[in-house]
Amino acid sequence: MAGVSRLQYSTEIKIIRLMCTGRVDLSFIIRAFQKGADGVFVGGCWPGECHYVTEGNYDALSTMHLCRKLLGHIGINTARLRLEWLSAAEGNRFAEIMDDFAKKLRELGPLGRSEGVDKPRMAFRLESVNTIIPYIKLVERERMRQPVKSEEAYNAFYTGDEANRLFNELIGDKLAASQIVALLKEKPLSTGEIADALGMSASDVSRYINSTSRQGLVRFDINSKRYAAA
Repeated sequence: MAGVSRLQYSTEIKIIRLMCTGRVDLSFIIRAFQKGADGVFVGGCWPGECHYVTEGNYDALSTMHLCRKLLGHIGINTARLRLEWLSAAEGNRFAEIMDDFAKKLRELGPLGRSEGVDKPRMAFRLESVNTIIPYIKLVERERMRQPVKSEEAYNAFYTGDEANRLFNELIGDKLAASQIVALLKEKPLSTGEIADALGMSASDVSRYINSTSRQGLVRFDINSKRYAAA
């Protein structure tokens, strides 16, 4: 089973039900936050108890690990995303988990409050992730998915140095470039202005500007002496 839930402060829960957690796409989670959800809960069958023999819950586990890295990278508290294994016979446990999750979200407050990020900037960061989701999914499938179907193997990999290296090199840089291009679509900016807006160093901004310029995504506007989206 799977659920993407929007929890409101009245503890009202709206759930989109899917038959298998393997169908919980990364874009579903990001879109839920974009639409104002303060937290997302995904519940799946216990490992080894897949009803469809596809072991989609391991795909979900990989997606959850990767999504937490993405959320942390753009400044969102990763406690806003929760994955739990549940069976249809564990109604009491489900209720306890949801009560606990709702309590945690009330402590955190609306999305962005505890993070110190206003709504426009939060929307900008989430859209920057959403823009490159097809690329992120490709990286996850080709470079980060584990050959051994076990919870221990996935947890060990995603908390290790290799996963951090791959994320920084293959996704972190791509996301930073995506943020710069999105920012320049709003208005032309100098290297220093981009660095201030995104909290990057000027040298990193210059590196990303060079790479995006070679791809034809960014150009230098001679009149304003600033960079703009191509």
